[in-house]
Amino acid sequence: MTHWITRIQPDLRSREARRDLGSAVGMHHRLMSLFPDGAGQEARRTFGVLFRAEDTPGGPQVLLQSNTEPDLSRLPTHYGTGQTKDLSPLLDALEPGRHVRYRIAANAVRRPGHTTRAKNDVNSVVPLMGAAADEWWARQAEASGLTVHSLDSQALDAARGERKEGRHKIRHARTLFEGTAQINDADLLRERTIAGIGRGKAYGCGLLSLAPARGPR
Repeated sequence: MTHWITRIQPDLRSREARRDLGSAVGMHHRLMSLFPDGAGQEARRTFGVLFRAEDTPGGPQVLLQSNTEPDLSRLPTHYGTGQTKDLSPLLDALEPGRHVRYRIAANAVRRPGHTTRAKNDVNSVVPLMGAAADEWWARQAEASGLTVHSLDSQALDAARGERKEGRHKIRHARTLFEGTAQINDADLLRERTIAGIGRGKAYGCGLLSLAPARGPR
């Protein structure tokens, strides 16, 4: 199956673009509108949609990964510019022993057991920060067929928004992890790259970006 990576550069003069950039829920709905209608409740999984909104020296951008080519003509007039490329050559080139650079904004959390929650009065999902978040990513990377060689991380603003159904507010803490790694299991890495990593995939978490690297640094 062909997979696609789309780079959208929203125009901050567009009210719709500014609104979407300020709401992970709004951005989710905007990006899902680029795919065929009628896919039902599992549309995100059906089309393999993952995204990451980030700031760059050239302004904000949104990376969108999918197994169906998005129809960028569905974006509002003057929303911004976009370009789609076939991601399959990169995925096909993954092989054991190869060094890669990685980048992912992920929802690093732990889930305390019932006894721990009752004893310490903590939530069922606890966001991780600092060294604990780094350790979480190292475990996720290993479970994805990677051995991490270098790691830089920084806390990002949480992915926030409000679902229309029941006015339910969502909030997913985000940490940006980037560095270099070596591939141990290429098939597993392809599978996890396509599926996304961690929680909050519908709202801008879990998209793993890979690029060739020369070696460990």
